[in-house]
Amino acid sequence: MYAVIKTGGKQYRVAAGDKIQIEKLEGAPGDTLNFTEVLMVANGEAVNIGAPHVAGAIVVAEIASQDRGPRVIIFKKRRRKHYRRRNGHRQDLTSVTIREIRA
Repeated sequence: MYAVIKTGGKQYRVAAGDKIQIEKLEGAPGDTLNFTEVLMVANGEAVNIGAPHVAGAIVVAEIASQDRGPRVIIFKKRRRKHYRRRNGHRQDLTSVTIREIRA
C-alpha cells in the first residue's frame, strides 16, 4: 500500500516505513504529523485518486530529526565587467518516518 502526499509545494510517494526529507515543518523529534493532503492511495490493484484530495485519507508520520540540506553555492559573473557575486544557501529540512496510511 502506498500513497502520494503533497507538502511544501512538492509531491512524495510514500509507504509505511519510508524515511523522507521534506521542507521544514514545526515540531520536535518524536512528534506525530498528520498529512491530510493525500492525492492518491493505492492498495494492490485498487487505486483511489482524489479530486483534488482523497476524502478521509490521512498519512501519519513521526518526526525523526530537524536537519539542514547540503550547501549550494550561487555564483554570478559578468565577464569583462568586474562583477562577481558569491552567495550560499542551505535549506532547512525535516526528516520524517511514515508510520501508517489510513484510507
